[in-house]
Amino acid sequence: MRESIKDKVAVVGAGCSKFGERWDTGIEGLIREATTEACADAGIEIKDIQAAWMGTFLGSQTVEGALPTGMLLSQSLQTQFIPVTRVENACGSGQEAVRGATYAIAAKAYDLVLAIGVEKLKDTGFGGLGAMFPGRWEPVYGAFSTGPGRYAMAATAYFAKYGFSPEDGKRMLAEIDVKSHYYGVRNPRAHLRREITVEDALKAPMIAWPLGLYDCCGVTDGAAAAILVPAEEAKRYRDDYVTIKGLGVGTSPGWFKEREDFDFTSWLATEAAAHQAYDEAGIKDPRKELDMVENHDCFSIAELIASESLFLCEHGKYKKEFTDKRAYYHDGEMPVNVSGGLKSFGHPIGASGTRETYEIYKQIQGKAEEPSRQIKNVRLGLSHNQGGHPGKFICGVVIYGAP
Repeated sequence: MRESIKDKVAVVGAGCSKFGERWDTGIEGLIREATTEACADAGIEIKDIQAAWMGTFLGSQTVEGALPTGMLLSQSLQTQFIPVTRVENACGSGQEAVRGATYAIAAKAYDLVLAIGVEKLKDTGFGGLGAMFPGRWEPVYGAFSTGPGRYAMAATAYFAKYGFSPEDGKRMLAEIDVKSHYYGVRNPRAHLRREITVEDALKAPMIAWPLGLYDCCGVTDGAAAAILVPAEEAKRYRDDYVTIKGLGVGTSPGWFKEREDFDFTSWLATEAAAHQAYDEAGIKDPRKELDMVENHDCFSIAELIASESLFLCEHGKYKKEFTDKRAYYHDGEMPVNVSGGLKSFGHPIGASGTRETYEIYKQIQGKAEEPSRQIKNVRLGLSHNQGGHPGKFICGVVIYGAP
C-alpha cells in the first residue's frame, strides 16, 4: 500500500504562455514566457528553483536526429548546476512533469521545484507531428496510425453501441464543439477564439468520418509551468495556494493487438488512473464532489468518452446527463473544459497537462482571466491526460484542491 500524497504538496505559482501558431518566438521563448510568469506568481526568482521536470513529446525540431534533453530547459532559463529531468509519455508528458515534481517534493528531496510542459509543434512540420505511418496499408489497419482515425473509430463504435443514428451522434458531438469554442473566445490565451454554431460544426469539412474540422484540436505551440513546494511551507509564498489531493497513472494494452474484445467506447487506462486518484483523494462520488474537470478533449468524442470513463456519468448516458442538461458549462452541474479545452485552447502535446494545472489553480483561486467563465466556489478540480499509440495507452489523473 503506497503512502498517500494528499495535501503534502502545494502549487504556489503558475504561468502559461499564449497558445497558438507562435511564429513570433522559438521554444526557448515559450519556456521563458511560462516560467517567468510562474516565478512572479510565486514571488520567487528562477535562481531559487532547486530542480525541474520538463514534459515534452518532440520539443521542436530535433537536433541532429536526437530528441530534446533536459538541457533545453537549462539553456532557455540559464539555470546553473540544478538537475533537470526531461520526461515523455506521449500526450500525457506535461502531467508526467507534474508527477515527477510532486513525488520529489513529497520525498523531501527538494523544497522548491518547477514542473513545465512545452511544445513547438508548428516547427516540427506542416502537420505538426510528421508522417507517423507512411506507406500504403490496408485501410482499416492504417486508420490506427492517426489521431483522427483512431478517435473516429471510437465515435462510430459509440454511436452503434448506444443506439445513436449518425445524424444524432454527429449533433451530440457538435454541441461539444460549440461549448469548446464558446469558452475559447472567452479565454485570452486560447488558440482558437471564434464562436461557432451547431450547423457550422455539422457542415465543416470532414477529417475522418464522423469527425469534422471542428471536432479536432489544432496544431498548437505553447508552454505552461507550475511551482511546487511542501504544503507546510506554502504560506511562505501565498495564502491562496492549492494542494494536490490525489494522483493516478494507468496503462492499458494495445487496442487491437492484445485486446480483441476492445470496443473503443471506454478508456480502460483512464478508469484505472481515476480509481487511484479518487482513492487517494477520498472521493466517493466524483460527479457530486468535483467542482470542475479539465479532460483530454483532443477530439469531441474524447471529451465524451473521457467524461464517462472518469465516472462522471454512466457509460452511454452522456447525452442525457451532460448535453441535454448543459451540465458541462461553467454554471452547470459538472463543468468540463471551460478553458476551451485542448480542442479550442490548443494542444501543444507536452504542455497540455501543465496547462490544465494552470487552469484549475486559477479557478480555485477565483482568478479566471475572463469572469464570464469563472466557476463559483471551486474546491476540487480534476486534470486528465491520455495518449499513446496503437500498441499501448497511457493515462494520468491529478486532483487539485483548496487546502
